[in-house]
Amino acid sequence: MPSSSSPSVKTWVFLACFVLILAVFTPLATAGMNSGRREPIVQIKPGATEPTYSVEAGLGGDVFPVFANFASFQTPAERQLGIVTVTITNPTTSLLRKRVTVQVPGWSDQEIQIVEMGTGQVRKLFFAPTFQSRLYLNREIAAATVLVTISDVGSREVYSTTVPVRLRSAGDMYWGKNFIYAKFIASWVTPHDAQVESILMRAKEYMPGRRMPGYETWRVPGAQEKSTYAQARAIYRALQQKGVSYVKSSSTLGSHVNAAVSERVRLPRESLRHVSANCIDGAVLYASLFENLGMDPVIVLVPGHAYVGVRLAQGSEKYLYIETAVTGRATFERSVRSAAAGLAKFSAAQRITIPIEQARQAGIYPMPEQLLAGENNSADSGNRDALGRK
Repeated sequence: MPSSSSPSVKTWVFLACFVLILAVFTPLATAGMNSGRREPIVQIKPGATEPTYSVEAGLGGDVFPVFANFASFQTPAERQLGIVTVTITNPTTSLLRKRVTVQVPGWSDQEIQIVEMGTGQVRKLFFAPTFQSRLYLNREIAAATVLVTISDVGSREVYSTTVPVRLRSAGDMYWGKNFIYAKFIASWVTPHDAQVESILMRAKEYMPGRRMPGYETWRVPGAQEKSTYAQARAIYRALQQKGVSYVKSSSTLGSHVNAAVSERVRLPRESLRHVSANCIDGAVLYASLFENLGMDPVIVLVPGHAYVGVRLAQGSEKYLYIETAVTGRATFERSVRSAAAGLAKFSAAQRITIPIEQARQAGIYPMPEQLLAGENNSADSGNRDALGRK
């Protein structure tokens, strides 16, 4: 028969083991998490004699141009993600001041950050060096190397390393788990591209008075809704006259090959040059045309498909939705009915709506306009007055 002190001893042994397990596994569980938030300064117990450094590059080693473009517009303090993340740990009893440089030789400029750290601190630095135009000309996956160099206040190099990365095609969209990065599709909405302007030049020929005015503040809501409908129909007819039709092309290469998280998306100028577009290609093409007119487009994602919509009048909660995949084979009216029927199959929870205006406010701008060798993007875009806008 155990003594009365035995349960107490067992309890303390259990608690001690539990605390030890927590101490070991908690860092392991959180180390792989990426919440998308800026990491706080972490305090550790000083004791070692030298700082330590670690480097992570891309998403599993993949660098997506869409994220590189977004992050390069932000200051280091604003960034919540970077192309390269450098983690510095200062376990010493001294203050630390270092100069950290990051570059992708042959592909990017050099970015420099100065870090000052107290004793026992851990810091994450997010880097997004500005890439040269060749990154946005890249049409297939390319190998490159990230060079990281750290020096002290006396310019003495204390650490240097290289990390291999895969530079993805400029057309590769990384949706992420549960489409967490869906708003970045707004980078494919390029309203000022000359090819987009050329379609609007065609579209005005289908409008009364040869005008594409966008929203007009003097119109009453009902009249503006009719005008928006007419302009959308004119754009649809112009794309039909151009010969745009559905062609599936969404496969891509790299470590994130699942179509659920990564997909090849054509820029509007590519869709117009090849007169080919799948559903998401068509959505960004139509959205580019609407945004050019100062209207409010949205892209709506549902399981396996995408639609485009445009706000019917400024301040209105009503949208006109279009099934872009039938542009080459159906009337505008049928495309509108098809979009309404398709969207009705999904609940609000199953839809992801990306308002392009909100994406712009979040700092997601159009992909840099870079021409492929031999590509002619000098379509006669005319000027805005030629579209009949005041």
